[in-house]
Amino acid sequence: MDWVLVGKALILGVVEGLTEFLPVSSTGHLIVVGSLLNFGGDGAKAFHVVIQFGAILAVCWEYRRRIGRVASGVWTDGTQRRFALNVVIATIPAVVLGLLFETVIKDALFAPVPVAFALVLGGVVILWAQARERRRGGASARISALEELRPLDALKVGIAQCCALIPGVSRSGSTIIGAMLVGVDRRVATEFSFFLAIPVIGGATLYELAKHRGGAFVDMAEIFTIGTAAAFVSAFICVRWLLRYLATHDFTAFAWYRIAFGMIVLVIGYADALNWGA
Repeated sequence: MDWVLVGKALILGVVEGLTEFLPVSSTGHLIVVGSLLNFGGDGAKAFHVVIQFGAILAVCWEYRRRIGRVASGVWTDGTQRRFALNVVIATIPAVVLGLLFETVIKDALFAPVPVAFALVLGGVVILWAQARERRRGGASARISALEELRPLDALKVGIAQCCALIPGVSRSGSTIIGAMLVGVDRRVATEFSFFLAIPVIGGATLYELAKHRGGAFVDMAEIFTIGTAAAFVSAFICVRWLLRYLATHDFTAFAWYRIAFGMIVLVIGYADALNWGA
C-alpha cells in the first residue's frame, strides 16, 4: 500500500467531512487541497465525488429516526409524504442541470482559480443575505418548521441549489441562503439542506461509481474507502457542532472565511506560485 497516498486520502476525507455541510464549498476545498497535495487527474475527480458518500452516511445516522418516520409513513402519513415530496421537488432541478452540463463544468471549472472566484462571490452573497435578515429587524421567519415548507418553497430552494453545480459556490450555502430568502428559519434551512444532500450527493456517488466501474474506482478502492471513512467521522462531528453553533450565531463568519480563503487562492494562482495556471 502506498502510505503517502493513504495520507492524502485521509486529509482529503477530513476536509470533505468538515466542509460538506458548512457554507464554504467542500468541492472547492477538495480541489484546492488536492492541488496542494498534487492529487489530480480523472481518478481524483471520482474520489472527490465518492468520498462525499461518507458525509451523507453521517447525516443519515444523525437523522436516522426522522428518516425512519418518513420511510414508514410516506404512504400513510400526509405530513411525512409532503416532506418527502418537498425533498424530491427540490432535488430535480440540480439533477437535470447536472446531467446536462456535467462535462462542461468539470472541464472548465474544476480548478483552483475558478473556485476562488466562486468562493469570494458566494461570501459576498452570504453577507448580503445576512444584512437583509438584520434589516428585517429580527422578525420571525415565515417558516419555522420543516413541516411548514410548501412545494413552491421547495422548488425555489431547488433552483437555488443549482448554483452549487459551479465548484466553489457550495451546495449547503446555496440551499441554506436560498431557503432563508424565501422565509425559512436559519436552523430549519440548515436541516433541510442536510436532507437535500442525501439524494443529490448519494445519486452523484452512485452515478460516479457506475461510470468508473472497472476503472478508477477498482484501481483505487482502498483509497476511496479510507477517504470515505474519514469523511464520515469528520462530517458527523461537524453536523452536531453546526446545529449548536446556529443557536446563537449566523453565517457571517463563514462568509468572511470564504472571501479570505478565495483571495489567498487567487493571489497564489495568479502569481503561479504553485503552477495552478489560470
